Amino acid sequence: METINVAEGKKVYFASDNHLGAPTSEESLPREKKFVAWLDLVKQDAAAIFLLGDLFDFWFEYKTVVPKGYTRTLGKLAEITDAGIPVYFFVGNHDLWMRGYFEEELNIPVFHKPQQFTLNNTSFFIGHGDGLGPNDKGFKRMKKVFTNPLSKWIFNWLHPDLGVKLGKYLSVKNKLISGDDDAKFLGEDKEWLVQYAKRKLEEDHYDYFVFGHRHLPLNIALNDRSTYVNLGDWIHYFTYAVFDGQTLSLETYKPQ
Repeated sequence: METINVAEGKKVYFASDNHLGAPTSEESLPREKKFVAWLDLVKQDAAAIFLLGDLFDFWFEYKTVVPKGYTRTLGKLAEITDAGIPVYFFVGNHDLWMRGYFEEELNIPVFHKPQQFTLNNTSFFIGHGDGLGPNDKGFKRMKKVFTNPLSKWIFNWLHPDLGVKLGKYLSVKNKLISGDDDAKFLGEDKEWLVQYAKRKLEEDHYDYFVFGHRHLPLNIALNDRSTYVNLGDWIHYFTYAVFDGQTLSLETYKPQ
């Protein structure tokens, strides 16, 4: 469990589900500029920034090639980490094929599974959220296919021009992958990440569970000491969470 000290006047920020590049690079560009403006704003008082996956609608790292584009986002992240502000990245179901680029070029650690963090004296359980809980069966099946070494090996041998084009097409085309089809509140008793968090509380206490993936801004009390927060997205809601050293709250970015 990693511990982060949040000094007085500093904050920790959480965001997820930008899906940059979807449905097209041209249509995604205004959203990317908005996100970069947000990064530029929060870096002023950030103790750390957590990005909880699906930053890109499709991402695959060949040995010497990464998808074209996203220069503004990648450059801003490099600027932030160069300034000494830690950034943590959790892969989503769209950008799970990461193989060292973020670590080597941006000095950003990449996590493929949920992790525990302590911010000051507050405990967090953090992850993208795909494939967790009793349901989400479609994602679980797809994740098995996508993470299979044979699948990755076959895709790796496609020419990048073909592989990236195919990956982007499938990512936008398949609503099951993008998560848009289930971006409706199911009710607390049917929200599988809520059920997952409640089961985790039977093993250990966490003050906050923070996930993305659902594309819905949610803030649900699990009991009198624990809260589940879903970050929403940067497609419809432009929401994020901020921890001020004591409490976590959901906010909406509204540029000046």
